[in-house]
Parts: sequence; C-alpha cells; structure tokens
Amino acid sequence: HTSFIPANELESVNERIRGDFYGIGVEYEIIDDTLTVVNLLKDGPGERAGIQKGDQFISINGKNVAGKKLSEDAISETIRKATETKVNLFLIRNHKKINTIITKEIMNVSNVQASFMLTSDIGYINLEEFSSHAYTDFMNALINLKKKKATSLILDLRGNGGGVLDEAVDIADEFLEGDKLVTYTEGVHSPKKEYRCRRLGRFEKGPLVVLCDQHTASASEILLGALQDWGRATIIGKNSFGKGLVQEQFDLCDHSALRLTIARYYTPFGRCIQRSYANGKEAYYEEGLQQSSDKITLSKKRKSFTSASGKTLFDGGGITPDIYINSDDSMNNLTLALHEKDLIKTFAYHYFMDNKTSLDRYSSVKNFNDSFQINNADWDNFKKTVPADIITPLNESAIKEIKKNLKLFIAKFYFDESDFLQLVNLSDKTILRSLQVLQK
Repeated sequence: HTSFIPANELESVNERIRGDFYGIGVEYEIIDDTLTVVNLLKDGPGERAGIQKGDQFISINGKNVAGKKLSEDAISETIRKATETKVNLFLIRNHKKINTIITKEIMNVSNVQASFMLTSDIGYINLEEFSSHAYTDFMNALINLKKKKATSLILDLRGNGGGVLDEAVDIADEFLEGDKLVTYTEGVHSPKKEYRCRRLGRFEKGPLVVLCDQHTASASEILLGALQDWGRATIIGKNSFGKGLVQEQFDLCDHSALRLTIARYYTPFGRCIQRSYANGKEAYYEEGLQQSSDKITLSKKRKSFTSASGKTLFDGGGITPDIYINSDDSMNNLTLALHEKDLIKTFAYHYFMDNKTSLDRYSSVKNFNDSFQINNADWDNFKKTVPADIITPLNESAIKEIKKNLKLFIAKFYFDESDFLQLVNLSDKTILRSLQVLQK
C-alpha cells in the first residue's frame, strides 16, 4: 500500500481525508451520453440554485459537455479545479433549456450515509467512511437514535474502505468499557504503539450488530476487530478485505506526497488484519474481493485466537464474521449484462422523468415497496430498449430479478439516499438476519 501521490491528485486525496470538497454539491452520472444529476447535497449551492434530480448538463463555463466522451470524474475535476469561483451552467429540464450561475463552496460531506429506526427499539447507522469528522457524524446520529428510544443498534460498515485511524478508535470507545485496548501498531522500525479507550461511551451496553463485506477495509477492520475480540458485537456479513498496513505521509517540495508503509495494525488480542502479499499485489487484491464461507478451510491457513466471549477467531485474512451471509445481489449473467450496458439505469431515469407526478402518491418508502410494481406496459417498454439477443429467452426467475432491479433504480432516482437505503433494507438478507439476532 506504499504509494506516490502526484501533486495534481494530492488535493483530492486530502479532501477525502478531511471529508470536504470545493464544488457545487451535485452528484451526476452519464445517461444517454449526457451528464445527468442523480443526487444533490442537502442545502448545498446546487440545491439552493434550484438544480433538480434528472437535470442534464449541456455546457459548463461555455464548454460543451453533452454527447462528449467524458467521464463523470473528469467533469467533476473540471468544475472543482476551475479557477473561477462561479460555475455557469446550461442544462435541460423537461425539454427546456435553463441557464444558472452557481458559486462554488467548501462543503462538508457527512460520513453517515443514513441513520434511522428499523423498529421501535432498533436503530441503524450506515457509516460510509472514516474522514476526519467521522466520529462527530457518528455521534450526532447515535444521539439522535437514542432520543428515539433505540436500545439496540446495527452499524453498517459494508463498503467502508477506511480512512483516519483516530476516528475509528474514538467510535470503538463509545462501545467498549474502561480503558480497553482498541488496536496497536508495530513494525520492524516502528515501536509498538497502543490505542486505548479514554472515556465513558454512549453505547457501552445494549445489543450491537456490525455489518461488513469484502469492501470493508483498513480503519473499518480495526473497529470490527476490537468489537469482535472483546465480544462486544455480533459481526454479520462477509469476510472483510484484509488491509492492515500503516502508511505515514511525507509531503514533498513539489506538492506531491509519498505514503510509506511503516507498520501493521493488530487487534487487541494480537490478530494481524493484513492478508499476505506472498503471491503478489494482483493476487492480493483478487483474493480480497473473493468470498468463502468455509471457515474450516480458512482455519488451516491462519493462526487461531480466542475472544473474550470464548469464540475462536483467526488472523491474517481480514475479519471473518460471526455469521456469514451469502451475497444478496448474486445477479444472473443477463441482469449483469443489462447493468453493464446501463439499460436498467437509463430506463429508470426516463421512467422517473415521465412519472414524477404519479410517483408523488407514494407517501412513504414502505408504501412504495408494498404498492409499486413494474406493470406489463412498463415491461414491454423496457424490452424495446434491449437488443433481442440479450433479452431472450427469459424465465420467470430472470424476469422477477430484472423487475426488482428496475424498481430499485426508479426508487434511487425518486428518494433521497437515506430513504432509498430504508427501501433496500426491507429485503436485505443481512439486515433481516441482523434483526433476528437482535430480537431473540
């Protein structure tokens, strides 16, 4: 994980660590060869200027961006790195051309993607990453859930690739009693350094489930390992990635930087999180994204430890969950092909744009989940967008899966991120298994 960061990339890297960025607060994707707004930062300059989901950009500061072979990232950099503080946009909405000028701002992006009550007493927090204000974001969510009478908690770290170590330690401190060890680092030329709990936590008591998957890495794994070693939480999901190396950043005179690996992370009981590099970097990354629920096979290759609650744990391969859940989204090849060609996303976008008024009748996420269906006319319209050699032949199982994906993508355009996650959670196998554990 040692890496050189060129000067032209360093600010973006530092922004992610800080958890802020300089821009207009608009998230977009390419749909029909056009930059399309899919989300807006709440109270950001874009939202205040009246930009709406579904708007399509034609030009940015006089530069045509419609129909160009430009990536979302390239356009984002064009907006954020432009020397002008104001961004002049021409966009299309309902076939009408609109001009607006937006002043860029520095905006904090919450690490908490969603926070809500799953039941009358079970709270849910989705923590997306560990920037320098992750602990503050987490605490705001936790305090709010406790005000709503949450006595049990699900902390979702799926897809969380890590970030700032101290933020993970502070969050662990909210769950662990006394001065318990959270993690320690040690390297050939780096003496052992311990990170311990320092304060009375807000959730030291009460049932706790933490979710992880193959994309859960680094600081996330430190939090997982500490809670698992001390028997404080039930870990549910898939094996985490296995990134347990410490990098120290050295800023260079040309405004580039070097991140040098200097040590390894260990769980409180001495488990090494890092997977082996013995077969090379490419094999390391491939293995990290593969999954196996075969704990017996894993145990033959890894040193065993015993947790505070008496469970047998293993090191050297990330964190193995206490309860392994097979993939929720094991799409068949047909559905994957449709996603790769953006056919599902594109149909959902046009459906959303054509049916905004009728979608407003769904008063809640639950109401949408229970009542909304892809009807026969919608299905026929979708099939017209798909090449015949892809869509045929179809069995009932494939049709059901595609319709489910169409419904979810329409919901993603219509609802905000928090509401959309509530919808996804209604049928998420990992969430449903977590509720079973907490409601015993």
